[in-house]
Amino acid sequence: MKMRRGVIDYLVLIVLVAAMAACASTSKQSSTGEYMDDTVVTTKVKSLLAADDFLKSFQIGVETYKGVVQLSGFVNSQKAVDKAVEITRTVKGVESVKNALIVK
Repeated sequence: MKMRRGVIDYLVLIVLVAAMAACASTSKQSSTGEYMDDTVVTTKVKSLLAADDFLKSFQIGVETYKGVVQLSGFVNSQKAVDKAVEITRTVKGVESVKNALIVK
């Protein structure tokens, strides 16, 4: 009976360790917390860009991975690019901005 209890305790420990390892961050995969942080950053950037009178007419894509925000899409001037990057940098949690906006 004691042996069976020891085996069950050991199996529970293995499952807990495996679950914690699955949630850990790797260089190619973000942890659950990092994913949620990136989602919040993306949402904030999108809402600020949509609220700006000058930028709201452009379709600017926003993706975030580990705090690095990538802006993509087409705009009509360098001024629009600069404004979008400036707004993005104001969001808490943004580590850096990759600009893939194309002036058309």
